[in-house]
Amino acid sequence: MITVSFFIGIYIFMLAAFAGWIIIGRVPAILHTPLMSGSNFVHGIVVIGGIYVLLQAATPLEQSIGFFAVLLGAGNAAGGFAVTERMLAMFKISGAPVKPHYKHKKA
Repeated sequence: MITVSFFIGIYIFMLAAFAGWIIIGRVPAILHTPLMSGSNFVHGIVVIGGIYVLLQAATPLEQSIGFFAVLLGAGNAAGGFAVTERMLAMFKISGAPVKPHYKHKKA
């Protein structure tokens, strides 16, 4: 049975999707790498939440939905890290020596 709360949930989902599309579309290219890192963090939280919900699942249908949610969330997080690594590699100068992030103290 379709209830009013179902339509409210669909409305909130559509509003969030549209707002996300507008916001992401206006992000300058230089900020996409930090944005990807932040989304990887969020996907990690989604995977942890999916595991928690999966542990609470009672029926086989709930267990299979939870399993696929964790599987897809983990794949999305791993793919995000791979894309972020490729984007960061574009900013590296080829053939340049790697500088350490710390300075040695001379005795």
